[in-house]
Amino acid sequence: MTDIASARGPAEPTIAVQAPPAERARWTAVFSLSFGVFGLVTAEFLPVSLLTPIAAELDVSNGTAGQAITATAVVAAIAGPLLVLGSGRLDRRLIVWVLMALLVVSGILSARAASVFELLLARGLLGFALGGFWAMMTALALRLVPPADVPRAISIIIMGVSAATVCAAPLGAALGELWGWRATFLAASGLGAVALLVQLAALPSLPATAAPGLSAFGAALSHRGILIGLGTVILVVSGHFAGLTFIRPFLEEVPRLNAATVSLALLAFGVGGFAGNVAGGAVAARSPALAAGSAAVLVTAAALALILFGPVAEFAFAATALWGFAFGAFPVSVSIWNARAAPELAESSGALLSSSFQVAIASGAMIGGLLIDGLGPTGVIVYAALAVVAGAGVMLVLGRAAERRRAAAA
Repeated sequence: MTDIASARGPAEPTIAVQAPPAERARWTAVFSLSFGVFGLVTAEFLPVSLLTPIAAELDVSNGTAGQAITATAVVAAIAGPLLVLGSGRLDRRLIVWVLMALLVVSGILSARAASVFELLLARGLLGFALGGFWAMMTALALRLVPPADVPRAISIIIMGVSAATVCAAPLGAALGELWGWRATFLAASGLGAVALLVQLAALPSLPATAAPGLSAFGAALSHRGILIGLGTVILVVSGHFAGLTFIRPFLEEVPRLNAATVSLALLAFGVGGFAGNVAGGAVAARSPALAAGSAAVLVTAAALALILFGPVAEFAFAATALWGFAFGAFPVSVSIWNARAAPELAESSGALLSSSFQVAIASGAMIGGLLIDGLGPTGVIVYAALAVVAGAGVMLVLGRAAERRRAAAA
């Protein structure tokens, strides 16, 4: 693939650390990765739908309980680069298997947590698995399919995220009501075990050809296209997760939806996210900048609708569904942007993208926790709108300009 933005980062001998691209597509392996990310993101999202009962049983505030997402994200932000630097010549298949096993252990420990501190430790294990997987995702796609099929492979893998948003929040809320939040975490652990078994059967050997070094990260950080993507991610994802982490308290307190209707609203969010993933992938195949920027604009529109018309249950429900559709298009769009920007830096740029996502998730959940305890749920949605629209501006102005330069130079 060619570079998206202006100049590439400086060429160095240590950059060429990836194995040659696949000569034929291994779609079964790609779908097994999608199943794996489905399990990871389902576990990551569970505190969103279980926030109120977790806070009540562990005797903490909603803002404190929301830091279960912050803990996952903080560890994930560190785990991605560390895993890439420490992976050496290990077979990437083995690394994926270990990460999925950590998902299983995290779910079991979360279910047994007797305090919020124990819950945060268990969620930290999930963060390591999540950060490591996201750091390797683009490089794995490049290894499993030919270059022309990479956007499709990334869309399929990230479709696991969209499927998780369909299932995790509404099922988490429903199962939490039926079984309790601890049994729901155990169910997520079981899902991770099934995903591991699928990957044991489907993933081919993926030996590394060389060990990525710090110079590859330096090259990625000097690459204009990668920096545009990272800046957009930090702004958009921070705003999104500030709002999403506390969407249940908002829906319960502002439009005053009951538990069953909250579950339906979260289901609408998830279904919208799945549709957004498909739409975002289609648009991003032509223009990742337009796809990512437009998705952020729609998230802002949904947040504004909640701010202005949130007390009206029907408007709140529709805005939640629109939010899901809009954000569903964002991860696949920005991942395709990153893959096209620097395929020769796949693992290092992937680790940086993963860290940016997780830093943004952590900061969003932390800021949201402070805002909901200080200003109430509407204050969280205001922050979400401001942060996301700033991210939209970065990609629609700088990203689109980079794409136009690329088109003119072609």
